[in-house]
Amino acid sequence: MIEKKVAIVTGAAQGMGYEVFHALAVRGYVAVGIDIQEEKLHKIKGVAEKDKLAVEAFYADVSDSTQVNEIIDQVYRIYGSIDVLVNAAGVLSQGEVTTLSDEAWERTFAVNTSGVFHVSKAVCNRMKENKQGSIVTISSNAASVPRTSMASYCASKAASLMFTKCLGLEMASYGIRCNIVSPGATDTEMQRAFWNEEADIEKGIKGIPEQYRVGIPLQKIANTSDITEAVLFLLSENASHITMNNIVVDGGATLGAQ
Repeated sequence: MIEKKVAIVTGAAQGMGYEVFHALAVRGYVAVGIDIQEEKLHKIKGVAEKDKLAVEAFYADVSDSTQVNEIIDQVYRIYGSIDVLVNAAGVLSQGEVTTLSDEAWERTFAVNTSGVFHVSKAVCNRMKENKQGSIVTISSNAASVPRTSMASYCASKAASLMFTKCLGLEMASYGIRCNIVSPGATDTEMQRAFWNEEADIEKGIKGIPEQYRVGIPLQKIANTSDITEAVLFLLSENASHITMNNIVVDGGATLGAQ
């Protein structure tokens, strides 16, 4: 058995997932990263180990429940506890509904929704044994506001948000808290792939009337650290009486809609 708390982070190889993974390791957790990007995952593990941080890395597709269950069982056998889960794995597909492929729709839900279900289910079955734990799902402000050409993403994130709230209700009697952080536009690899050019950043901040976007009142996009701090708060003892809650970190882009 190990005395350190154990945190599992999906999508740990880049973006928000990586920032959370690294922040938890720095704070003394055994940080267990899960990602489908095997090369990136092992690279960040090597960097963390050079800094003498306690980390583990597992290659897996979160949409595959068999892979997920094997990893969670292995982590539990090694450490005897899973204290924290952050569901950060996600994909973004664009396209109008009438032209969106079945494959794009299904893959978006497989990762963004079913992936959250598979990992949360496996982890909760272990957390229940110890009657404690904290889970944060990274959703999106797009879960509550319609977006053009983003129906699959919006719908999948809305589903994972409500799933996490339902999970929190079921797990409350075991002392397991389940919350959501919903970012808006954030400076990540995924977001930059969404922008075709640098001017798109300014357009997103100012607003895009033809896409029914009002812009960002705080006049800036988020850094990954903005999202990480919200996640860390919800995981911490400072949030010990908070569950089934959603913190929207979008600079006011959705005008407070949740």
